[in-house]
Amino acid sequence: MEQLKHWIDGAYVAGTSDRFAPVFNPATGQQWAQVPLATVEEVDRAVANSAQTFSSWRTTSLSRRAEILFKVRELVAARRDELALLISREHGKVPSDAAGEVARGLENIEFACGIPNLLKGGHSEQAASGVDVYSLLQPLGVVAGITPFNFPAMVPMWMFANAIACGNTFILKPSEKDPSAALFLAELLAEAGLPPGVFNVVHGDKIAVDRILEHADIQAVSFVGSTPIARYVYERGTAHGKRVQALGGAKNHMVVLPDADLDMAADAAISAAYGSAGERCMAISVVVPVGDIAGPLVDAIAARIEKVKIGPGTDPDAEMGPLISREHRDKVAGYIAAGASEGATVVADGRDLQVDGDGYFLGLSLLDHVSPEMSCYRDEIFGPVLSVVRAATYDDALHLVNTSEYGNGVAIFTRDGGAARTFQLDVKVGMVGVNVPIPVPVAYYSFGGWKASMFGDSHMYGPEGIHFYTRTKVVTSRWPDPASSQIDLGFPQNR
Repeated sequence: MEQLKHWIDGAYVAGTSDRFAPVFNPATGQQWAQVPLATVEEVDRAVANSAQTFSSWRTTSLSRRAEILFKVRELVAARRDELALLISREHGKVPSDAAGEVARGLENIEFACGIPNLLKGGHSEQAASGVDVYSLLQPLGVVAGITPFNFPAMVPMWMFANAIACGNTFILKPSEKDPSAALFLAELLAEAGLPPGVFNVVHGDKIAVDRILEHADIQAVSFVGSTPIARYVYERGTAHGKRVQALGGAKNHMVVLPDADLDMAADAAISAAYGSAGERCMAISVVVPVGDIAGPLVDAIAARIEKVKIGPGTDPDAEMGPLISREHRDKVAGYIAAGASEGATVVADGRDLQVDGDGYFLGLSLLDHVSPEMSCYRDEIFGPVLSVVRAATYDDALHLVNTSEYGNGVAIFTRDGGAARTFQLDVKVGMVGVNVPIPVPVAYYSFGGWKASMFGDSHMYGPEGIHFYTRTKVVTSRWPDPASSQIDLGFPQNR
């Protein structure tokens, strides 16, 4: 059985602890590797290496940083199929879905390639007589990213691309469930010419996470995961003086107005609810049909469910793969049972799916007549379960969305531009799609929700990512004639 390693100072480093986590292929249920869980001392070693490297990396020219990032982009693009297959083996999503993940991650590297322009400050000549004022954007130092299992390549690229472009050194703590994508990216970064120590990978569990949150030499932490852990990371990290951006869970709604194209809405619901087995923080988990269209829309979704092919990533016809683990599959199945017991109508029951082997498969489930009091509505299920909450009016639908504790993503399907504009103005959600079911912003905007879906004041990647990984320094400069120097105890004035 393969034993994975950490990546520190540009090379693989064997773990020194006696603790390991199993790495499974979710499509077969077979363990193929184990990953070391770092000790406090191993985290400290990685931080010390990153801190030592920072002094030279921060003074590396912007043109050289951009040159390396362009090379990283070329290497990831050239080997995207290998990376997608690696993701498929450890996460379970089918290769086409994994390839889409890599493509969206690449957008962030492409954005970071423009770092010479993104780090331009401001300059005011003659702000006062003989005085110039200018601002600088400078890196923070050692920063860290703690990333989830559902996007083992894309989310790290959300973080490290901007972080290292800005001149920081970066420590990645990937999910122990699918850690190989992080190591693959580390190899590509080294091949592109990134100096050793600028990008380190440390595997681990809560011990590693807590050390990252407490270590005095780590200046900022980025996190993506569930809301309870995001809140924990934010509170513990900020208590230790760090900048923290912590993205949490979601309960994303798709409001369908009576004038919407029902075929398009049904297609979108299937795609957004069941892609990647529903293990997306931007997945649509609640469809909200308004008025009399509810019955026809549910029928249209149910008809499409029967046609979706579920199987391992090695099956070229498979459109959806397994869930990440046996325990998570059983937990998701429990929500289907709970929904039925609480009064929901089970239109499609994914527990009936039969797939050969011991993989962690669960079929597509559709629950109708769901109410906000039910656990299948309240909780983030993170699986292929779609709930339908019927709304009598537009105002009822808007109220449902706005009173949810989450505010990550939302979509509205309509042909009415005025209704769509009113909705995007009034809805209390961070990312809105108009006839777009998964409104993940492109890389030159920024990603982040509202309410319990995000903790911190800077969204991830894009312009806010640059802001998060830098701090501003303002310089006020004067070069007077020494002969005119005199004492003045008054408050400085701009004259």
